[in-house]
Amino acid sequence: MDFGLVLQTDPPASRVVALMRRAEQNGFRYGWTFDSAVLWQEPFVIHSQILAQTERLTVGPMVTNPGTRTWEVTASTFATLNDMFGNRTVCGIGRGDSAMRVAGRRPNTLARISEAMKVIRALGRGEEADLGGARIRIPWIKEGAEVPVWMAAYGPKALKMAGEEADGFILQLADLYLTEYMVKAVRDAAAAAGRDPSEVTVCVAAPAYVTEDDSPAALAHAREQCRWFGGMVGNHVADLVSRYGEGSADVPAELTDYIKARQGYDYAHHGRSGNPDTAFVPDEIVDRFCVIGPAERHIEKLTALRALGVDQFAVYDMHDAQETTIDVYGSRVIPAVNS
Repeated sequence: MDFGLVLQTDPPASRVVALMRRAEQNGFRYGWTFDSAVLWQEPFVIHSQILAQTERLTVGPMVTNPGTRTWEVTASTFATLNDMFGNRTVCGIGRGDSAMRVAGRRPNTLARISEAMKVIRALGRGEEADLGGARIRIPWIKEGAEVPVWMAAYGPKALKMAGEEADGFILQLADLYLTEYMVKAVRDAAAAAGRDPSEVTVCVAAPAYVTEDDSPAALAHAREQCRWFGGMVGNHVADLVSRYGEGSADVPAELTDYIKARQGYDYAHHGRSGNPDTAFVPDEIVDRFCVIGPAERHIEKLTALRALGVDQFAVYDMHDAQETTIDVYGSRVIPAVNS
């Protein structure tokens, strides 16, 4: 199993770069950042610094979207980074929750994501693509360039599209039941489309918080540091409930039931511990969606995720123990999971 580190691009950018360097030194192979231009600093500028100051880390957004950046600019950005540092980028893409809504726009449709994935992948390889009726090609891209596109998804139509079209599938939660359910949906869709299901890389991303023990006090603190994640996922879940209806057989109740007490969401606190809009998230959801507790619990859960076909676990490291989490994963968790 590969391991990734996910960070927000809060200033100073030097700290983001330093944490990514620390992650690489501890055996992480991927470095991810949020991409929401109003809320955080420009990720691709910082990606360039991360790539310059690491040797092997593959870097990308978790996730960009096809609405706030034009597709040829996105492809050219990835291709430029690859030309400078080798093929060490990956394009995570999704509907654009915070990025679009903070700018007063609605998240992108699946049809738009589908078109964007094809264009970004083709242009990033130096191939010709149809950009709204204009056939274009980026002439300076060298042979052998690659921009793999991994799609974030939860709902049935998105899972189907990820299996049919994406190079990888990003699932932003670490619940074992839902992971098994959604990985199966993606791989079934890939097989039905005539693809080899194993060619779709599966990345599970969730907060991880390592405690010294499993005392009630330690676990309670870890839950409070990670409760924000249930609120972030809840934004996507609310969209699914709105689209498919409450109690729909198309979406598992294990995903949707917990948002019944959700009252709204202020993106000013998005992705941050102490988010006041996530009080509705129960401890059970934090335990299911995240990975918390002593190192042994992390090893146990990640081993179970790997058995379900997960190729990468990406650690959301937005809490008060960033360095500790990276170091414990490097010294204990990653070696044990991959022994």
